[in-house]
Amino acid sequence: MIALPLAVDLGSSAEEFRQGAEEFFSRLGDITWPAMGLALLFYLAHLLARTRAWQNVLRAAYPEKKVPYSRITAAYLVGAGFNSFIPIRVGDAVKIFLAKRSIRGSSYPAITSSFLVQTVFDTTAGVLVFIYALTQGLLPEPPELPDLPAFDLAFWAENPNLLIFTVTALAIAAVIAFAVLARRAEAFWDRVKQGVVVLTDIPLYLRTVASWQGLGWVLRFFSFWFFLEAFHIGGSFQNVMLVMSVQAISTLLPLTPGGAGAQQALLVATLTGPGPIAVLTYSVGQQIAVAVWAALLGFLALVFVFRTMDWRSLIRRAQAEADKQEAAEG
Repeated sequence: MIALPLAVDLGSSAEEFRQGAEEFFSRLGDITWPAMGLALLFYLAHLLARTRAWQNVLRAAYPEKKVPYSRITAAYLVGAGFNSFIPIRVGDAVKIFLAKRSIRGSSYPAITSSFLVQTVFDTTAGVLVFIYALTQGLLPEPPELPDLPAFDLAFWAENPNLLIFTVTALAIAAVIAFAVLARRAEAFWDRVKQGVVVLTDIPLYLRTVASWQGLGWVLRFFSFWFFLEAFHIGGSFQNVMLVMSVQAISTLLPLTPGGAGAQQALLVATLTGPGPIAVLTYSVGQQIAVAVWAALLGFLALVFVFRTMDWRSLIRRAQAEADKQEAAEG
């Protein structure tokens, strides 16, 4: 009977996040606001660097078409804004919908597959950060995970068989989906391959995509550094690497938006020096600040670039287009 423990753990994790949020709002006067401003600016620069990488992927896919940076940037920011509050990656569907509308003659399979290009670098960098944190003893030992007050970490740690089953099921589903799609029209696969064509030219990929993604990771590093400074935790190489590895772990098979709860539990258990309340305040405060900042940037992009404020209609239209495309390819 998994549902009852899951509900109990969910309540515990939500309560801890609520307490952290209360601490954050009660200590607004203690925040070093210049450092907070720098953290948010570096985070924006991080998003813009990632957007440039995505634009270059799309430019390689559509070399004879105009791929406007302003609209691709706006599409990315709007999607990031949705993803900061909604746990089921609705923002990605919105990104794809808006990007397709911004490139005349583009296709959903190509736009969707373009996301795969960025995962090559992100996965490699994420694994290296995780290995560093693991080898430096910055993360909890596996036996300690079930005792952490985060319902998703505790849930997966206490149910390893279910975790293995879930990962296996997802892998099998991906294989089945590939097998089914392989029988579909060759034109569909041509459009899918079109989205990842930059990977066939390694020098071009390294120069126009990986380099921008690498810059994005560096900018993200400094963003977290200044967040740590803003909350008086202390910016350092090890602290930033720990925060980045925790984010990677907490968003693996997440059951909350942005891995809320898991991040707080891991950071309280691993960051040393300032005390658990200060760490909890920092973790929740950073997550709230990033979410609000991403939502604000997405809203401004929606209003000033796409000239609309009806975000609910945008989600419905994006989902309808996705369903229509799936039916057409079926």
